[in-house]
Amino acid sequence: MTTNTNAQKSFFDLHITGLGYLNRIREVPIRKGDPFLACDIVALHGDASAPEKTRFDCKVSGGEADKLIRRCMAAVQAEKKVLIGFRLGDLTPDLFTYQGGEKKGQTGVSLKARLLFVSWIKVDGEMVYKAEPKGDAEQPQQAQQPAAEPQQPAQSSPEETPAVASF
Repeated sequence: MTTNTNAQKSFFDLHITGLGYLNRIREVPIRKGDPFLACDIVALHGDASAPEKTRFDCKVSGGEADKLIRRCMAAVQAEKKVLIGFRLGDLTPDLFTYQGGEKKGQTGVSLKARLLFVSWIKVDGEMVYKAEPKGDAEQPQQAQQPAAEPQQPAQSSPEETPAVASF
């Protein structure tokens, strides 16, 4: 007699939730398979009057996050300030050696992660996207909006304000 049991796998999640500026959106080609979307997020933390910054090199995961980051591409390339609420997972350090500049020859660390969720997007201070709450389980993990908007340049004129379809 055989018993068919469905063994469920258990996982321990380590997620980073925060807000930060979106930079360097790009397609990363790989030898075998389809290219993937990547971006940098410069996360803000600490005192709101003088926040510290931490850079994350992210692989965009999930269909919704992919669509949202692609919609931000034109705004980032136009050097607009794109601030997002995010959730990252699978954080790993990556050691490298600086090849030029003042730090040439020194070892550096890049923090790599997967961008799992985008809770909201602001372009030049204007809210252009806000995720719908998915129930009580999702709300504690969503990034909160900043109490005070970080220092930004003066607002752009109405004709420079991006359309909702492409931020």
